[in-house]
Parts: sequence; structure tokens; C-alpha cells
Amino acid sequence: MIGCIIQARTGSTRFPKKILNQIDEDCTVLEFLIEQLKISKKIDKIVIATTNLEEDNIIAEYCKKSKIDFFQGDVNDLLDRYYKCAKKFNFDNIIRITSDCPLMDPYLIDDGISKFLEEKCDYLTNSTGSFPHGVDFSIFKFSVLEKTWKNARLLSEKEHVIPYMEKNENNFNTIFIKSDKDHSKFRITLDWPDDLELLRIIVSRINERPILIENVVKLLDNNLNLLKINDGHNRDEGYLKSLKNDKISNQRKIDLNE
Repeated sequence: MIGCIIQARTGSTRFPKKILNQIDEDCTVLEFLIEQLKISKKIDKIVIATTNLEEDNIIAEYCKKSKIDFFQGDVNDLLDRYYKCAKKFNFDNIIRITSDCPLMDPYLIDDGISKFLEEKCDYLTNSTGSFPHGVDFSIFKFSVLEKTWKNARLLSEKEHVIPYMEKNENNFNTIFIKSDKDHSKFRITLDWPDDLELLRIIVSRINERPILIENVVKLLDNNLNLLKINDGHNRDEGYLKSLKNDKISNQRKIDLNE
């Protein structure tokens, strides 16, 4: 079974409750993402992996109301949450999606799944820095997730799902997908309020559903002034923060041993 696990929580330090904001008149950011993913013909089940904090019960309640499967787990150890979620639902293969990427293209994901199955690889990702920031996904076998869960040690490897996999890519049959053209200048993810401003403009100007990445790129290419709305944000701010915490944690261990 191919399961899509969406990591979702309300406790973002940069933009609290960001995924609960309206992206248009009908949908919140999270709802819009799910509607996009429902178009996929190759995803067998969509599950939202949220935290066991009381503040995230609002996500669990939304899932119950919308009849969407969900899992609640550790707030800080995202890797543990992912592993236990995948194990609970008996997923053979997992697609990792983040809830702050509402314009995820379902056909792009289907193409990735097809390649993953055809090549019989262990790990596939399009997080290569060539696609717009906001349509990143990874696909991996449950066995790879389990090995990662057992062997990850650093905070950055537990606060995120894929760092251990990518640092140990030689241990897995890995495929990296690149875009035909470099579209890395386009930022369509949601970390800050100005990101939401741009996302709302994109959703309002593209009428076709689902929204496809080719149409987003076309819109932004023809309206480069829109890029100024959310310019200046680092692509990997969250992960860089985790790497910094790795150094702090290691220094504390050194201090304790001296």
C-alpha cells in the first residue's frame, strides 16, 4: 500500500496556526492541500500526522469531521511520529508531504510514484533545488523508514524525516528527480505571512483545478513582480535551525564530559 503522510501542526514559531488560515473563500491551507492530493490516482491512502499536544486537537477534530485518517504522536520527534504512523496503517511505501505546501501537484507526485515503482528504488525525492520551493516530496520504502528510525541519532535527524536517508544515500537505491528547468527562484511554500499573501494571489488567478505546477510557473514567469512579495527567505530555515541545535547539543555533551 502506498500511503501519503502529511505532517501537520499548529505550533509553527515563524507563523503560528499557518495551515488553518484561509487560502481562498472555501478552503484553509490544509484543506486545499488535501483536495489537491485527492486527485492523485496512485496514492492509496492519505493520513495526517499531527502531534499529541492539546493545541493540535483542532487538526484531529477536522480529520474526524472530514473523515480523513490521522495519527497523533511526538511533537518534537517527527521521525518517530512518521514511523509509528506508517506502521499503524501498514504502509509498504510512504510519500512524505508537508502541510505548508498547499500547491502540491498531484500529477507530479503520480509521476514520482510511477518512477519509484518502475525503478524499484528504496528512496526517491524531487528535493534537488531545481523545483519551486513548495512542491517537494519524498517517497521511500517502509524498510528505509524503519532503518532511519532505528539509526538516527542527531536532533536534526529526528526533528525532520529525510536527513538521515539523504546523508546515507549510498546505503539505499536512491533516485533524485530534477526539473527540466531551474525554477528554484519560485517560493510557493508557507512559512511567513507574506508567503500566504502570494499563495492567495496564485490561487485566485489560476481557475483550473487541481492547480498544476506548470501553470504556477507560467503565472510567475509572466508576473515576476509577484516574487518580491515573499523574497528574502531562506529555503531551508527550519532544517538549518535544527543543525544549529545539533551543535549546541554536542557542545553540552562535551562540557558535561570535561
